[in-house]
Amino acid sequence: MAKYIIVGGVAAGAAFAAKMRRLDERAEMVLFEKGPHVSYANCGLPYHVGGVIEKEESLLLHTPASLKARMNVDVQVNTEVLSINRANKSVRVKNLISGEEKDYRYDKLMLAPGGTAIRPDIPGSGLPEVFIIKDVVDTVNIKKFADEKKRGHVTVVGGGFIGLEMAENFHAHGFEVCVLEASEQVLPPFDYEMAAIVHNHMRDKGIDLRLGSKLKAIVKSTSGLELQLDKGLLHTDFVLMSIGVRPLTQLAVAAGLDIGATGGIKTNQYMQTSDPDIYAAGDAVEVTSFVTGRPQLVPLAGIANKQARAAAFHIAGRARKVYPVQGTAVVKVFDLTAAVTGSNEKTLKNNNIAYDKVYLHPLNHAGYYPGASQLSLKLLFSRDNGCILGAQVIGREGADKRIDVLSTAMFANLTIHDLGFLELAYAPPYSATRDPVNFAGDVAVEVVKNAYRQFFWDDCDMLDENKVFLVDARSPGEYKKGTIGKAVNIPLPEIRARLGEFPRDKDIYIFCLSGLRSYVSARILSQEGFTVYNLSGGYTSWEIADRDRKARAD
Repeated sequence: MAKYIIVGGVAAGAAFAAKMRRLDERAEMVLFEKGPHVSYANCGLPYHVGGVIEKEESLLLHTPASLKARMNVDVQVNTEVLSINRANKSVRVKNLISGEEKDYRYDKLMLAPGGTAIRPDIPGSGLPEVFIIKDVVDTVNIKKFADEKKRGHVTVVGGGFIGLEMAENFHAHGFEVCVLEASEQVLPPFDYEMAAIVHNHMRDKGIDLRLGSKLKAIVKSTSGLELQLDKGLLHTDFVLMSIGVRPLTQLAVAAGLDIGATGGIKTNQYMQTSDPDIYAAGDAVEVTSFVTGRPQLVPLAGIANKQARAAAFHIAGRARKVYPVQGTAVVKVFDLTAAVTGSNEKTLKNNNIAYDKVYLHPLNHAGYYPGASQLSLKLLFSRDNGCILGAQVIGREGADKRIDVLSTAMFANLTIHDLGFLELAYAPPYSATRDPVNFAGDVAVEVVKNAYRQFFWDDCDMLDENKVFLVDARSPGEYKKGTIGKAVNIPLPEIRARLGEFPRDKDIYIFCLSGLRSYVSARILSQEGFTVYNLSGGYTSWEIADRDRKARAD
């Protein structure tokens, strides 16, 4: 009878135990979890603080008793694995309640220790009013403190996914909320101009968003906490640190297992470590990027689950390899959904991968059906072969649907040339006859086929009016509400009649609200012999970034 030991529960450890039991009914399995909870909805933790998930019990997916009854797994919580003896194939464990230590032998060992929320090494980070959130215990402590406080001011340090979810839920709880982010944008997997949509929305909701602001120290004061920043002081009642997750690899390092350049445990495509009898899965493991082929850390529950299942299949003799990771993710930020897959521009540039891009701002469903709202979509692709390199979609409704389609297309190695032909479900409440994904593919193909030239929102500040004639192809009413620089208003319906106003000695740079009218205008002008550049994403893309930059300057 095989003996399997699992170190850690939650997404990877519990998933491995469940799959392994379905594959091997006779195996003896023991799962050790350092904390008091073996399986919980870690992605739901922020929503308990905000009261969306009312009961703590709702976060608990399994208990030791339920796993024993359902999967015949011996779960020992509040038990820490101290060391691994690879020669004897055993682990030394300590019961954190009784202090008792004991050795357990294994045939196969699964390491699923996860990661730990980073608490920065700055003065005052250990004060009782400074919290991190990684598990149910952290969540309960935060909620208890917030419930007792009832009102006041909270500062969230870090603008990643969890930080923004916590900011929203603190706001729902009734707190004034400040978000401090050391970089120039929130949501690192997104590019700046897409994250700027979220910046603007957060400010609209009353969040004090401070970008490019570094926390230097926290000092206890008579009125709460004083945060010493690189740009002044901030007074707050309590702080949530949400600056990232560090993989827990101490056991693996002490056992002499290979650690990757990212600091995560190295595994093969079947999740075996450098010791073939030891597997690893979850946030502590290094993964391979689908786009760049390089190692990275991607602490997502869905990835952990797939890794755990792959390990179980391999142990059971049914090899199923894991694939490189796309990093598909989604987050709710107040009324917006922000979704991403693949690489962003920063990553592509850092890895010297050639790419092109298009921006679109279509409606999420048919415009004539009530309730239509705008989506903002960015597609990154290779001009050489049409390969999809990444996508980012943000909107009130429908962003998750589109990113799932684009993620699937990437996984299946479909190209931009295929996107326009995807047969996607259509009815007026859900989409248009040509879905935004179809539309994105069509626009990208036009770019690759050199049907027209593009310029982008960040080019607008550098246009030389001595060499460029900037045209706003929107209606006069739209133009009066605001335009870009010194653009001349020549609406699309008037283009043909006003050809004489376009200088022959300058390049024509043209835009409309989202890029469609100016594209039609560009086709007219190109056929009249002009060199024309169309603003990808139109005035909408430019205005999003311009609004964010002005807010930051105030």
